Amino acid sequence: MRKLIMKMSISVDGFVGGPNGENDWVFRSSDEASREWSLGQVADAGLIIMGRKSFEIMAPYWPTATGPFAAPMNEIPKAVFTQKGFKVPPADASLPATESWAKARVFDGDLAESIQQLKQEPGKNIVALGGAGFMRSLIDTGLIDEYHLAVHPVALGAGLPIFTGLAKSLDLKLVAVKDFPGGIVVHNYLPA
Repeated sequence: MRKLIMKMSISVDGFVGGPNGENDWVFRSSDEASREWSLGQVADAGLIIMGRKSFEIMAPYWPTATGPFAAPMNEIPKAVFTQKGFKVPPADASLPATESWAKARVFDGDLAESIQQLKQEPGKNIVALGGAGFMRSLIDTGLIDEYHLAVHPVALGAGLPIFTGLAKSLDLKLVAVKDFPGGIVVHNYLPA
């Protein structure tokens, strides 16, 4: 069975985005080593999952991107989760990189059941990327096998949290810590 890994950037005061979803702060403390770590996390995935809102932002961006993240983001299969229904836009023949986005699997049923189904499939691990709402829902399923939280050296004061409104407390076991020159500290946790 493959693992589900949450990969998120988070501020020291516990927000994954500013009050309106701003994420420019993520790039201010980024350095070559932290970007290489992040790229490795994404590139090692067998499937990238995200919520509909994140998909709608990422799908038009990545096929024309040229940085080191572009290849894995465009080549790795994707699944999108929605509660409101969603039709994936067709591939653009002039942009071959849109094909993997156009082939994204859409799940609009029970999140826990869908995640269980994906975890039972063969292949490399599943990496969850995306917004606060999707991550809160994912946390509530209790099906995340590893939490990879990149804590950035910034306090936002307000924003979008992912660990609020939990149905019950979530005990985690710290299994690794890695720090980077720009001040980012990655904490890897397993459910306790």
